[in-house]
Amino acid sequence: MRNIIVTGGSRGLGLAIARSLASGGDRVIVVARRQTEALAAAEREAAGAGNAICFRPFDLADIARIGGFVAGLRDEFRTLQGLVNNAALGTPGVLATMQDTRIEQLVKLNVLSPITLTKYVVRSMMVGGGGRIVNVSSVVSFTGYSGLSVYSATKSSLAGFTRSLARELGPLGITVNSVAPGFLETEMTGGMADAHLAKIAKRSALGRLPEVGDVADAVAYLLSDKARHITGTTLTIDAGNTA
Repeated sequence: MRNIIVTGGSRGLGLAIARSLASGGDRVIVVARRQTEALAAAEREAAGAGNAICFRPFDLADIARIGGFVAGLRDEFRTLQGLVNNAALGTPGVLATMQDTRIEQLVKLNVLSPITLTKYVVRSMMVGGGGRIVNVSSVVSFTGYSGLSVYSATKSSLAGFTRSLARELGPLGITVNSVAPGFLETEMTGGMADAHLAKIAKRSALGRLPEVGDVADAVAYLLSDKARHITGTTLTIDAGNTA
């Protein structure tokens, strides 16, 4: 049984990823600030099916404590074979009027946090002789979207991080990839009007929006042995919106 960390796994896409991985036989370590009812239900369901979803509370914005947190996970679970950097803030805002503190929060949680977490998790993978890392980016990182300039910048950084880290870790048997979901029907898009989402769906090649399960399955694939020769790439899941 592999131990795979999924950040931001208490709801939405992160929870869907955790469920998908657990159903495939992995022990999923969900990292989030607090437990939700949905996550607690997922833990019970996984246990009932003989699988494992384990919630471990931590605020990933606390950069200075990430190293110690990962050390604790290594003491508890011994080896860490997978990491999904999913936790992120999706705070919208026009750059000219966006508060500096908001910009700093986005960069800290969306960029500095996953890079630092990966640094410490990679050390465990190096000792274990291999591993899988998947970073969750977004299609707005390469298409752009009005009101999401800072968010887009943070997600773009993950693409460069993915490619360069893949070259660093490839000789050690560790793959590094990212997924770029399109607009999904989650809490992050809950503030968008239905008509707006329908318009986005109409522009896609398939005429619909992708679902969280589609992205979760893509992540599970990149973490599997079937993707052992795939590294340094970004898989887009947007129903053909950027085709």
